[in-house]
Amino acid sequence: MLPKRFVAAIVVIAGLVFLSLSTAAQTEEKFRARLSPVPIDATMRTNVTGKGSIAAVLAGRKLSITGTFEGLQGAATAARLHQALATGVRGSAFHDLTVSRATAGTIAGSLELTPEQVESLKKGKLYVQIHSEKAPDGNLWGWLLR
Repeated sequence: MLPKRFVAAIVVIAGLVFLSLSTAAQTEEKFRARLSPVPIDATMRTNVTGKGSIAAVLAGRKLSITGTFEGLQGAATAARLHQALATGVRGSAFHDLTVSRATAGTIAGSLELTPEQVESLKKGKLYVQIHSEKAPDGNLWGWLLR
């Protein structure tokens, strides 16, 4: 039989481990985005096509992004995370994501956000944009929202 102090120490340690795991799970925030064509003029209508979706998880300051897309007229050439002044307004790219070089595929990436970028994410000011051979200035975009 184990001494009572040893058993008490095990119970305390197990409680602390459970509490830390529970707290870590609670600090994760989930975001989603629907990828749709970027704003275009009439001349780009046939080249800017497709759809997709993004799931993102913020754990502390680490943002992990995964997603899929399909229906592009030309192969994807780049995917980037952007920060804007407001939802729906174009902004500056600040991080490259991994994207399938095809008309359909996947997007993935992770990065450590600055405190300012975390606030922008929570306020709906971050978005993912995919560029393609047929639409080099942007094909699909999606705003990361809760």
